[in-house]
Amino acid sequence: MAYCIDKELCIACGACADSCPVGAISADGDVYTINADECLGCGICAGSCPQEAISEE
Repeated sequence: MAYCIDKELCIACGACADSCPVGAISADGDVYTINADECLGCGICAGSCPQEAISEE
């Protein structure tokens, strides 16, 4: 199962992208997104988010 980022809670700190072991998270300006096709569903990104803005879809 892939994870998703709540754009209302995200502060664009980049912690999630830095922690993703497969590079499934990318930024376009201040908006971070998770590529569901690349996401392993490991949850490391969710654990690294200081805003708790990442959850399972």
